[in-house]
Order: sequence, then structure tokens, then C-alpha cells
Amino acid sequence: MQPAALGTAAADDRFFARTGPHSLADIVAVAAGEAADRPLMLHGVAPLQSAGPAHVSFLDNRKYLDALAATQAGAVLVHPTLASQVPAGSVAIATTDPYSAWARVAGLFHPPPPVRPGVHPSAIVASDAAVDPSAEVGPLAVIGANAVIGPRCRVGAGAVIGDSVSMGADCRVGPLASISHAILGARVYIYPGARIGQEGFGFATTASGFLTVPQLGRVLLEDDVEVGANSTIDRGSAADTVIGAGSRLDNLVQIGHNVRMGRCCIVVAQAGISGSTVLEDFVVIAAQAGLTGHLNIGRKARIGAQAGVMSDVGPGLDVIGSPSQPSREFFRGVVTLRRLSRPSRRSGNSAPGEHKPAEPTGDGSG
Repeated sequence: MQPAALGTAAADDRFFARTGPHSLADIVAVAAGEAADRPLMLHGVAPLQSAGPAHVSFLDNRKYLDALAATQAGAVLVHPTLASQVPAGSVAIATTDPYSAWARVAGLFHPPPPVRPGVHPSAIVASDAAVDPSAEVGPLAVIGANAVIGPRCRVGAGAVIGDSVSMGADCRVGPLASISHAILGARVYIYPGARIGQEGFGFATTASGFLTVPQLGRVLLEDDVEVGANSTIDRGSAADTVIGAGSRLDNLVQIGHNVRMGRCCIVVAQAGISGSTVLEDFVVIAAQAGLTGHLNIGRKARIGAQAGVMSDVGPGLDVIGSPSQPSREFFRGVVTLRRLSRPSRRSGNSAPGEHKPAEPTGDGSG
């Protein structure tokens, strides 16, 4: 593909429906910002480097001040302290949170695709399932007995909604996802391939082998939860697995049975949380971190990438390493090891394990 075919806008019209053009005044209102009053119409959003006079762009990181100076964007969302650095040919839209403003403006131009009410002829819907007339059920989807699909929900192609699953209003389930033994609040997004409500990893060890323990709990996904592609959330063994309101799970995340997450937690890709661990509100778990079971992670604690967490973490603490430890202690240890590994002055440039021959002393004793 030639570079010109890529265009300058941030969203390819073949994949992302566009609204507009929108007036500068409307964009300023959506951004909750302030700007000079100009009769300007804008047609889309784009990065600073590729934006043209018909685009809105943004700056949220001083690292890109050079790109701001060179931009040809028609308008730029910036913090008020940087408004004076917006080129004369662009309109500065001053806002205290440019990234959030960018999200709202981008959503103005590219809102989510509207739900197309109705059940595809190839879908299989149990006779006693309750599918709201405003919901969309895609090709080859399966809706189980006594399931409830709420208003304006979308169930993607090939997705499976198990018996008695309940979905609140405005939920989205991506293609080939599966949900069982679960109750979803409103505006829950399940991305393609995710698995919700399967049996947890529970078994007893006996003299003759392993004995599977029945998993009798549910999965509760509260309002505004998002579960990334190919992530898995096991149902509880006796109690429920709970994902608190507003929490976001990245792709390829594993949540074990009986885990309870508070509000607005973040779990990044390839992280795993073992059974019965509790996360309080606003906890952040970075990529590839692993948490053992039956832990308590305090409010606003942050778990670093690839950390191995084997004990409770107090509120507001940052931990990293395996086994995990407070970040300051971890980096202090790194610095200490580096100092110890440096060749000493007495050993010169000799490689580790080498011994330089002793130099003769002044009295000729060798």
C-alpha cells in the first residue's frame, strides 16, 4: 500500500463511520475547553504529525512539543499552560485534561456503531430466552434457556450466552466470546474470544488422584466493566467472582475463582490473579504480574510489571519484583548489586575469575 493511501485522518473510513463536519464551537463544548471564537468547521481527528487544517489534534506530553510546533492541525487540544505554543495557524482549545477531551472529541466524530435491532436468521435462541426487541443478535450466536438480553445489547457473531445469563442494558459481547453462570450490569463490554463463567481450577488431592471440586458460584460483572479479548474469568467455587464497577481488564488476563475486585481496577495484559484474592478500589496490576491466592491488595496499590506477589499489599503501596517488594527497596537492591558487580580498582580490567600476577615488591622478595 502506498503511503498516500493511508490518508491523514486517525480513522480509516472503511472501518470507522464518521460524523460531521462539526463546528469549532461544538468541539469546544464537547471538550469542556476554551478557545477563540472562529467560524471554523472541522472534519475529523488526527495526530499532530499528520493533521491538516480540517482536523482536530491534541498534545498531552511535552515530549511532542516539536510536533506541536510543526503541526498543521486546524485545532489542537492542549493544557492552558501550553496554549501559547500552538502555531498561529491552529486554534488552541485549552483544557485541563487534554487526553480526556481528546477521547470525547474523537467519540463525537466516531461514535460506536449503532445497534441493529433483531435476531439474525442463523442465530439459535431458546424459546424461553428474553431478548429485548432493541437488542442485536448476530449470525450463529447462541442464546440459552432463560437468558435475558437487555435493551440495546449487541451479541456478536458466534458468541454463546449460556442458560440463565442476564445482561443489563447496552452491553456488547464480541464475536466468539462465551458467557455462562454470570450476571452482567449495564454497559459491560466483553471483547472477542473472552471466556466468562467457566469452572475454576479447583480440585482435591486424594490417594488415587485428583478429585474435581464442583464450582457453584457465579461471575458478577458490575456496570461499565470491560473484559479484553481472550481473557478468562472463572466463576466462584462457592462464593461469587466479582469484577467491580468501571474496572478494565486488558487482553489475555486470567481471573481465578472467588476473586473480588473493587471499583475502577486495572489489570494489564497477561497478568493473572489466583483464587480468592481481593483487590480493593483503584488497584493497578501491570503486565505479566502474577498474584497468588487469598491475598488482600489495598486501595490504590500498584503492582509492577512481571511482579510475583505472594503476600498482602497495603493501601497505596507500589511493589515490583519477584518475590515482590516495595519499589524503593527493589531499586535500592538493584543499585547495590550493580555496585558490587563492578570491577574493583585493585583488580584493574581483569575479567571476573581472572587473577593478575603479583607485582614484585621493592625488596625483591617476589
